[in-house]
Amino acid sequence: MNAINLTLALDITRHALAAGRELPSAPLTVAVLDAGGHLVSLQREDGASLLRPQIAIGKAWGALALGKGSRLIAADAQQRPAFIGAVNALAAGNLVPAPGGVLIRDTAGELLGAIGITGDTSDIDEQCAISAVEAVGLQADAGVAA
Repeated sequence: MNAINLTLALDITRHALAAGRELPSAPLTVAVLDAGGHLVSLQREDGASLLRPQIAIGKAWGALALGKGSRLIAADAQQRPAFIGAVNALAAGNLVPAPGGVLIRDTAGELLGAIGITGDTSDIDEQCAISAVEAVGLQADAGVAA
């Protein structure tokens, strides 16, 4: 597998929303991007607030742009705020440095894209993202040890 198509993106999204309902979480918004940072799927549950689509996309896009899960980007923002601020300026404010953005890799470790989830706490968002990617047989790369 070398690309995220619409069928795969929707499958990942369905698993993410199901994971959120199992917990249960607040209403989630899920964005799946391909390796080029292009939006393939965006689903917003009923009751999700106004900016959730932009936040979900920003978490996934930031993971792709910097090559690491958004949890690590959040840590960078605390340790090197000037750097992340400068990167976010270069990104026209589209970088969201909070957990919930996870890289999607195939079984060989090749980058396929990223998923971004928002709606609940960042930890729950990330948990749903990892669960969804793994449910379709791919590797979730949040940048942290399992």
